[in-house]
Amino acid sequence: MQPLEGLLVLDFSTLLPGPMASLILADAGARVVKLEKPERGDEMRSYEPKLGEDSVNFALLNRGKQSIAIDLKAPDAVQRLKPLIERADVLIEQFRPGVMERLGLGYESVRRINPKLVYCSITGWGQTGPKAKSAGHDLNYMAETGLLGLTGAGGKPVLPQVLAADIGGGAYPAVMNIMFALTQRDRTGLGCYLDVAMADNLYTFMYWGLGNGFASDRWPGMSDEVVTGGSPRYQIYPTADGRFLAAAPLESKFWELFCDLIDLPQAMRSEQAPAEEVKAAVGERVERHTSLHWRAVFEGQDVCCSIVATLEEGVRDAQVAARRLFERQVDAGGRRVPALPSPVAPLFRSAQVCANAPRLNETQDPLLLI
Repeated sequence: MQPLEGLLVLDFSTLLPGPMASLILADAGARVVKLEKPERGDEMRSYEPKLGEDSVNFALLNRGKQSIAIDLKAPDAVQRLKPLIERADVLIEQFRPGVMERLGLGYESVRRINPKLVYCSITGWGQTGPKAKSAGHDLNYMAETGLLGLTGAGGKPVLPQVLAADIGGGAYPAVMNIMFALTQRDRTGLGCYLDVAMADNLYTFMYWGLGNGFASDRWPGMSDEVVTGGSPRYQIYPTADGRFLAAAPLESKFWELFCDLIDLPQAMRSEQAPAEEVKAAVGERVERHTSLHWRAVFEGQDVCCSIVATLEEGVRDAQVAARRLFERQVDAGGRRVPALPSPVAPLFRSAQVCANAPRLNETQDPLLLI
């Protein structure tokens, strides 16, 4: 039996943060019902490329769920949803603050229907504060929290290639707090309201910078700290064949061996050596040879060095195969592709290795008065 088997999750969210959160709950055994707009459904269904009728993004994020289409603005929408709300355990939504209240589905209204419900709102800025109702995307949350300002190349911030706010600031904290709330409900018999703000949760990723700033007023700037580009020991160096070496020999034991392997002069190895000069000296030596050369040099050595892989190379890595990371599949439009890995431990996942994302309004729940 899976740990969340028997739990009903009503998911009013679209796109990424909420659907990722409910995917994790579904992987752990919960029944997840998406409440979607009639005709179009979740906006992500329309994205490209397609896998069957819907986008591959939608298929990856919504496998193993069910779908009910309902116009939330209809006068009878709340009444029609009431039977589901009465037996639901979790509700997830990510509208801007105030929208669910206007629809008659705000927490206080829903709590009167089902006081045991765990109600989770995911937004960019949270339910309170001067930015609460402001529009934003991942890039905006990174920019305004200071995270983007820590990155840089040539004096310009680097556009992140991961949606850290949506997933690390939204989906993962939502699941964490939903599980806390369900545990608390086991003791009290009552649900609660969860205000998950993606921007708030980005600050956790900058613990070291906050420590430097709060403790010594040494606030980090752009790419000037140990793990952001200020050190030769945590750096990306180009190779002779146009690829890159990700070198992270931070600790002395790793650094000394790394220096031996690239034949760095003794004067460049000490803590007192100017960082920019050391970076230049290391870079000059790395760029003399190809990535294949350096892969062979560092193979089996304890130096924390890697050749930067493409995504295609990454998913085909022997480690990924050994961990069976892409063993599960999603089925859509007569095609099967590897399913999106979720952080649910294999112990808690179902035995089913292939699941599909729901077609819009495919679920016919007898308790929903349609």
